[in-house]
Amino acid sequence: MIVGTAGHIDHGKTALTRALTGVDTDRLKEEKERGISIELGYAYVPLEHDGKPGDILGIIDVPGHEKFIRTMAAGITGIDFALLVIAADDGIMPQTLEHLAILRLLGVQRGAVALNKADRASPERLQQLQDDIARLLQDTVFSGSPVFPTAATVPGDAGVAALRLHLTAASRTLPARDEHRLFRLGVDRVFTLPGQGTVVTGTALAGTVAVGDTLVLAPGGQQVRVRSIHAQNRAAGEGRAGQRLALNLAGAAREDIARGSWVAAPALAACSCRIDAELTLLPGSGPLKAWTPVHVHLGAAHRTANVVPLDEETALPGRGTRVQLVFEQELHAVPGDRFVLRNAQATQTIGGGMVLDPFGPARKRRSPARLAWLDALGTFAGGRRRSGDVGALLACSPHGMAMSALVRLSQLPPERVTLAPDVRRIALHGGDELLVTDGALARLQGHAVAALAEFHARAPDDPGPELWRLKRIASPECEDRLWSHAISALLAQGDILRQGNALRLPGHSVTLSADEQALAERLLAALQAGRYDPPWVRTLAASLDTPEDEVRRLLRKLARAGAVSQVVPDLFYHPAPLAELARIVAQLEDAQAATFRDAAGLGRKRAVQLLEFFDRVGYTRRVRNTHLVRPAASWPE
Repeated sequence: MIVGTAGHIDHGKTALTRALTGVDTDRLKEEKERGISIELGYAYVPLEHDGKPGDILGIIDVPGHEKFIRTMAAGITGIDFALLVIAADDGIMPQTLEHLAILRLLGVQRGAVALNKADRASPERLQQLQDDIARLLQDTVFSGSPVFPTAATVPGDAGVAALRLHLTAASRTLPARDEHRLFRLGVDRVFTLPGQGTVVTGTALAGTVAVGDTLVLAPGGQQVRVRSIHAQNRAAGEGRAGQRLALNLAGAAREDIARGSWVAAPALAACSCRIDAELTLLPGSGPLKAWTPVHVHLGAAHRTANVVPLDEETALPGRGTRVQLVFEQELHAVPGDRFVLRNAQATQTIGGGMVLDPFGPARKRRSPARLAWLDALGTFAGGRRRSGDVGALLACSPHGMAMSALVRLSQLPPERVTLAPDVRRIALHGGDELLVTDGALARLQGHAVAALAEFHARAPDDPGPELWRLKRIASPECEDRLWSHAISALLAQGDILRQGNALRLPGHSVTLSADEQALAERLLAALQAGRYDPPWVRTLAASLDTPEDEVRRLLRKLARAGAVSQVVPDLFYHPAPLAELARIVAQLEDAQAATFRDAAGLGRKRAVQLLEFFDRVGYTRRVRNTHLVRPAASWPE
């Protein structure tokens, strides 16, 4: 169990930690000279159970001065138990109240109160303070928490002994952490040891880690390997959720890591500059308008951000609302992470809340579909309301959800994600999968058929759009492979038909007159004979002794029917040689104008025209000077 202290400066948190563990957590020279804690302190004490060695109790001693709230917030993240320390001579003070608010905002559920320096107060004073503490805690999760009068500087103090027994008992009833989730550790300290290298410490918030594991620094994306582990101040082969860990890392220098960094499983290491969250503003903090600057404490990280309310124009104190936090630098988070907000001057704690979606959008952040998604996420990952219902997320994902995204949201490895029988898996590039329900797929196919019918009504002489043009009309945001899967199923069922490159409904057709059919056969023969360098419209018209306008009109009609393809104005290709050129592009490792020109035996200008045509119809996409075949694209033979 990890215990975090809280309370006003000079109320004896460090002395009480020393009395409980025998460890002086003030390790800095300045701390000893000034008699106050500046940095986080760590102490460990072995526990016994029925006279036998048990677990290790860890205590994080936090500074109480208002200037070190950022340090206090970094230390409290991930604790199991709060120890609120109040001095009997001072009583409840400003940082008592602020620390208590931070404990509540960070979702700490269990705790006790140490009424320290009890030897300096009369029995009447102690009773009065216990009444004050009961009133202070009555509307919080700590209501009814035991209060232990202690005299931390008195050897053998009975109150300290009683508190130690209570902490021991509490550790035995601590709910088990979810170790099935992927590993995450928030770094609150980093240093180097001679002969060993970089060491990071922090509380493991989820999962397990073993010597030899490969992890990733977030932000940054740098891979590191775990050389050795200390768990709860003891050498160990592995560490697990809920423990204080020291990880000796290979592959990163001390300068690569700072307090607030995360060490996480590779699947969880993605970061973002926009986080959608639930926010509760404390009473008396004042409203927050759009783009109000704030300080955010999340894990051990301290960042500045701007607040954008999502449910209303202004976030009001005393009630929950949803906001987007927009950061200048990328930040790592997962759904369910708790955070604390302080004002722009970092002088007052104004609120806090819980991360919903760590990858908020830059646009349409307030759309009904987006807010419905946040509703589902709130139920899926929201602390005590957590349902883990993947179905609710997929129901809000009309275009499916990548398995990698679901892993980041659930923190579970793919093999532990439970899917309903009606969820289909569609392979994506890089080994990922797209998860989509049968209902969502059917709705997407319905949109495709409706868009095709509307296209036919607008252009009765056009046989139909090609695959990627129909996607742009019906569902431009759809993943390419999902679109290909949906249309392939419609083709297999006969709900739509393919004519050349064109897609059409079964009842739609474009016919040629007898004269047009005769001329079309001659034109197609000439284009096929020209192969990779077919004749232009003017040349065709001259060779066939036919008016140029008539040739152009018929070729355009054939292009709409999918019998030929117009690459540039007045230049048409027969399907067979065009399919060969498409294969050449697919076989090139780097399809640039020069490499395609050489492979096809074309001039540079024609090579550029063809590559731009393949981009335009959705077969390839241009990335700088290279034309990449889209992962789900195929060219009809």
